[in-house]
Amino acid sequence: MFHTTLSVRDYECDMQGVVNNAVYLHYLEHARHEFLHARGLDFAELTRQGITVVVIRAELEYKCSLRSGDHVRISVRAERTSPLRVLFHQEIRLADNDRLALSAVITTTAVNARGRPWFPEKLAVLLE
Repeated sequence: MFHTTLSVRDYECDMQGVVNNAVYLHYLEHARHEFLHARGLDFAELTRQGITVVVIRAELEYKCSLRSGDHVRISVRAERTSPLRVLFHQEIRLADNDRLALSAVITTTAVNARGRPWFPEKLAVLLE
């Protein structure tokens, strides 16, 4: 299981003082990109090589609100569920007390230059 941390910034909060719901998607994406780096892959470089990884479904379950200054730990675990799809199981937890703020399952696939789904061998390292 891969983990990364970040701190909630003021501008990510709405008028109620909590993180806007859409911002959680940015946190999850950041963690997935860090996960790729930890596996020796670079998202931008993959794209330059014609391997475009795209989200095709996002399931998010909000558990508690985050506020400015909160420190969070985001976990990532990849699972191949078909020849073309990889699911990323992710959680966002408050770093100080391990309280679950969000759980998510992000379904992805890769598409080639013609926009056709495929699973290039280079992505196999995500499943190790």
